[in-house]
Amino acid sequence: MDGFLLIDKPEGWTSHDVVAYLRKITGIRRIGHAGTLDPFATGLLVVGVGSATKNLATVAGLEKEYIATLRFGAVSDTDDRTGKITQLQNPPTVEENQLRETLTSFIGEIEQIPPMYSAKKIGGRKLYELARRGETIERRPARVIIKKIELVEAALPKRAVIKVVCGGGTYIRALAKDIGQALGTGAYLEELRRTRIGPYRVEEAHNPRSLTLRPDLFLPPQ
Repeated sequence: MDGFLLIDKPEGWTSHDVVAYLRKITGIRRIGHAGTLDPFATGLLVVGVGSATKNLATVAGLEKEYIATLRFGAVSDTDDRTGKITQLQNPPTVEENQLRETLTSFIGEIEQIPPMYSAKKIGGRKLYELARRGETIERRPARVIIKKIELVEAALPKRAVIKVVCGGGTYIRALAKDIGQALGTGAYLEELRRTRIGPYRVEEAHNPRSLTLRPDLFLPPQ
């Protein structure tokens, strides 16, 4: 068995949980994934099996598409719903036209500060390991590309659902926080689903809980 498996990661699973499960049911150790999804997030995870693992770095750098739910009027110390939530006192009300204009302002090449609760390494140490010990260190802004932001649903003033098409290395949690700051309301990421990585789509992916391995499920690297 060699090639890419497209997995629809369930909520509550880490990306490593998916790899460990596939190693268990296949008996193959040489398995990895491209692009980590947080446990609360769902959606497309491209898994490389056998010799296809050498192509995973290329896949991780491909364009990605997400559906994200933003919650306004509060902030989180992890920039998502899993952290400590602080409600803001009397935040301004978000209007739809204001939200659309703000979303448009993020299209293009932007600077983004990696979240402390992320797997990014600084000085050989993962940021989330430092954050869990209560440490915060200075992070340099990274340049990322936002190719498209579309307002899918406006349940204002509390929530909005957006579709984001972006380059590799983009943190949607950080984008949610920055959008909230630009609006003056605060915001954090409430839900996240990855729907595409390059040519691979979540509609073609399989739930690992009901996965029956067949040779035709393994896709050749493109």
